[in-house]
Amino acid sequence: MEQMPVNMDWNTFWEVKASYDDQGWYFEMQIPISSLRFQDIDGQTIMGVSVFRWIPAKNEGDIFPATSNEWGPTSHLKPSKYEEVVFKELSPKKPLYITPYLLTAYEQQNEINDAETAYEYSQDFKFEPGLDIKYGINPNTVLDLTVNTDFAQVEADDQQFNTTRFSLFFEEKRKFFLERSSIFDFSLGGQNNLFYSRRIGLYEGNPVRIWGGARLNSRIRDWDLGLLNLQTASFEDLPSENFGTFRVKKRAFNEYSYLGGMLTTRLGVDGTYNIGYGLDGVIRVFGDDYLTIRLAQTLHDNAENNPLSMDPTSITLNWERRKREGLSYSAGLSYSGTDFDPGIGFEMIDDFIASAPSLQYTWISPEESWLQSHNIRLFNYVFYRIPDYTLMIYMLNPTWSFSSKNSWMGSIGPVFRIDQLEEDFELTDSVTVPVGKYEYLSGKLMLQTPGTSSFYTIFMFEGGGYFDGYKLSPSVQPKWNIGASVELGGLYQLDLIRFPDRGQALNNHIAGLRALYMFSTKLSLSAFVQYNSAINKVLSNVRFRYNPKEGTDLFVVFNEGRNTWLDREVPNLPEYDSRNITIKFTYTFEIQR
Repeated sequence: MEQMPVNMDWNTFWEVKASYDDQGWYFEMQIPISSLRFQDIDGQTIMGVSVFRWIPAKNEGDIFPATSNEWGPTSHLKPSKYEEVVFKELSPKKPLYITPYLLTAYEQQNEINDAETAYEYSQDFKFEPGLDIKYGINPNTVLDLTVNTDFAQVEADDQQFNTTRFSLFFEEKRKFFLERSSIFDFSLGGQNNLFYSRRIGLYEGNPVRIWGGARLNSRIRDWDLGLLNLQTASFEDLPSENFGTFRVKKRAFNEYSYLGGMLTTRLGVDGTYNIGYGLDGVIRVFGDDYLTIRLAQTLHDNAENNPLSMDPTSITLNWERRKREGLSYSAGLSYSGTDFDPGIGFEMIDDFIASAPSLQYTWISPEESWLQSHNIRLFNYVFYRIPDYTLMIYMLNPTWSFSSKNSWMGSIGPVFRIDQLEEDFELTDSVTVPVGKYEYLSGKLMLQTPGTSSFYTIFMFEGGGYFDGYKLSPSVQPKWNIGASVELGGLYQLDLIRFPDRGQALNNHIAGLRALYMFSTKLSLSAFVQYNSAINKVLSNVRFRYNPKEGTDLFVVFNEGRNTWLDREVPNLPEYDSRNITIKFTYTFEIQR
């Protein structure tokens, strides 16, 4: 699975100013050495420096140092290709950042009573403090401490409607979990992972109070270390729980390979427990060819917990060529036993053995061509059910993709699927796919207009066979930058599903609008409003932010979940489930040691 080589949500302490005149743009950045993570080896520190200038009107990128485009549009972001700069006797101070916060909130809720005969209105005021501490133990070791952790300022998740048999995956946006989050990565193939930070402090999309805890990340010569421990409060049917994670990785064989291990714990005060552990390695065998090996197991209450059995075991093997230009490929095997259950992890689907080989060839176009590059990719996967090894899912998807020199991008390809259901697959309360074996053909199309323009759009379409019926799923995502201060974004997605032989039909609409207005570099107002007909709700998230300097923030946040079809249930639904307004102020005290 390809990932961005940078995490755009992460931030640190730094300052920047920009200006503009008839000659163009100018900027100056001030990045404290203490905000960087580096190693001093024998009095020397080696850092990588890269400068990238993009001219949208020409779709021109100017890069220093000159970097081959063989790794695609993010080639200039590969740290291994940066210009090396050697600093001698670099000894930054050890920063201590102490960030207290004060939060006040007013919340209104309508919840159904115990007899389920009516909705009861309630309101609540709260005023509470919290504290975050960041301490640079050394230039490459950072300790984060938190008390009464709060994430009120984090933007709401995008609404989704799931028409697949795989669980939905949501990216982590909470700042506490972001710095060097790759240390805690223990991929089990695709989006499956032994550690998934959204298991902590969230339950079915609802926030769970985090009483406090600590997070440490470090690099000591060839070793990467990560530690995390957090305590959460009880919530609905969840007990108060302690979440722990230890991750270690050591560079081995060459600078592109490592061997490592991970331990995760989830312990409830009611005696429930879940423990996960594993060993892994990513080895550069030769050239751009890599071998990945991962073995993990879990122990938890209500399971036999036999470490010699395959039941609590997950195995991942993969061989791939990581190359954009020319030939690239990937082939592997994943296994997840019937008792494998990562309590702080993520699995798209349970109890399977799967393979997902792919083959791709990419051409970089000559100078006279209108194309920048194009490729043909053959991707397929097959899942077999454990323990009887019957077919669960098969998918074959050949695709042609292109990017042009004036920034058009697109892809097109057919999709052939086989789904074998051993139990009914429920899309909604009234639309269900019955047990059986289904073979069907559909197609996918994606087209993105030039992102060099102030207005651009992504069109996507998937349509054709769907189990014993058909599905049409068009979507459009426009984005408009109106000058330097206003940005608008939208989304509309339709899932039109029909099963003519069974007389079942489903139309689902998801619509969203994002708006951002920058009064200045310090003051902004953003809004994110979404409608999802699957839940018949309009969800609103409005955020006002005053950020006079890094580390100091005033947030005013409004959230509302409004019902759009009140009489679909008995008793009738209230106009809104919940509505709250939160004011949060944080101020960072910096102590240099």
